[in-house]
Amino acid sequence: MSKSERKSVLPAEASHGYEFGGPIGAFATSFGLPLVCYLGSFLCNDVAGCPIPSILHPSILTLEKLKKEAGWPEDGILGLGSFKVTGFVLAYYFSSLVLQTILPGEESQGVVLTSGGRLKYKFNAFNSAVVVVVVALAGTIMQGPDFPLWTFLWENYTQLITANLGIAFVLATFVYIRSFSVKAGDLDHRELAAGGHSGNLIYDWFIGRELNPRINLPLFGTIDIKAFCELRPGLLGWILLDLSFMAHQYKLYGSVSDSMVLITIFQSLYVFDALWMEPAILTTMDITTDGFGFMLAFGDLAWLPFIYSLQARYLAVYPVHLGIVGISGVLAVQGFGYYVFRSANNEKNRFRTDPNDSKVAHLKYMETASGSKLLISGWWGTARHINYLGDWIMAWSYCLPTGIAGYLVQHSSPAPMNDGQSLVAGSFLGGAPITTKVVQGEARGWGMAITYFYVIYFGILLVHREMRDEEKCLRKYGKDWEEYRKKVPWRILPGVY
Repeated sequence: MSKSERKSVLPAEASHGYEFGGPIGAFATSFGLPLVCYLGSFLCNDVAGCPIPSILHPSILTLEKLKKEAGWPEDGILGLGSFKVTGFVLAYYFSSLVLQTILPGEESQGVVLTSGGRLKYKFNAFNSAVVVVVVALAGTIMQGPDFPLWTFLWENYTQLITANLGIAFVLATFVYIRSFSVKAGDLDHRELAAGGHSGNLIYDWFIGRELNPRINLPLFGTIDIKAFCELRPGLLGWILLDLSFMAHQYKLYGSVSDSMVLITIFQSLYVFDALWMEPAILTTMDITTDGFGFMLAFGDLAWLPFIYSLQARYLAVYPVHLGIVGISGVLAVQGFGYYVFRSANNEKNRFRTDPNDSKVAHLKYMETASGSKLLISGWWGTARHINYLGDWIMAWSYCLPTGIAGYLVQHSSPAPMNDGQSLVAGSFLGGAPITTKVVQGEARGWGMAITYFYVIYFGILLVHREMRDEEKCLRKYGKDWEEYRKKVPWRILPGVY
């Protein structure tokens, strides 16, 4: 390939240096965050507690005790995976592809690419999710909490993490290798991401080398891998996990706590709102700027469903009853956060679609040298990323229902009547059952490190995302962005940050 041909393959915006700590940060993130997913499974469970007792007394911690309390598989590391569970997950992904193909959807075009073309998208993730949830609802009506989907998700939680991690690794590797087939003047408008062609294998594999990798599959047609992963398997999987945790709580206690109901409704509202507004992803950084690599594959398929559902998993074992006052407080937080989030995003989308729309025509804006219009009044005049504030406030409503979290699982049974009887798991040789109680005890408060992890992580994520967006906009608009920052000085939280 000649030098001139190579330039036409690369994006108009040159590679702009490393992010996420460069190759070392990419390596650490790629192998460190998957471990966090497993820690959520092992350190907060229905075997010993949340957190497990050994964590509270590190001075007497032993490896054998840790493995017992964490519920480490009897067959060791091989038990983290399962061919059966992997087959189930692949079938789930396949069904998502089928629904995307056969159900009607909205046809949309993406933003103009550096090649001058625009990619076509079919959006029907909302319809697809409704079909899956209706089928699950029908099964639950017929079989209650013992509906096989719910029991399967609960009993194979760790193996599900492994399966989705595996898919993320495979996808990231596949699109990385395939990105080297991008050719100049590609009729399918394939191009490299601005930040994904550093030349470092680990970093480019992580950040994503190709901007919008697509494949053509028999019967399914063209599949945009990034758009498919963004709003389909992982996002819906998050809600299916929540529902399985709710079913497990009902199976254990014969009822569902108000805290579990609130969290499931809030998170379902968030997910189905995103699915309903699916075309809005076309203007997000994930689609327009970031390549598709392990960062997005892992985030969409593993991190999101298994980290974002930790609160519901906690409540499945230790129900929290909020009462009217608690419910009202949590509803107020959720309602305010959603109002800010949705109002700000709707305002931006309306203005981008039609600046003359009566709902946004009154807004003030400044026009850049490139012709773009930046809002300087309304929601976007209060902060440059005001929608992130609403998103973060909603995150609190997912964690607050767990209260001052932490519990211990206590097993007890009547003392043996005769010599020769022993305390084996489940019963004595004579048949007296072991009873299980879940109490807070000394674990009270310590479980918040797990149930409130999401809101802390999410706040860091939003600030980091805002900083990346600021750098992108400064590169794109130059002095115009500096002037815009003077007119709208606050980043996320007016008066504070």
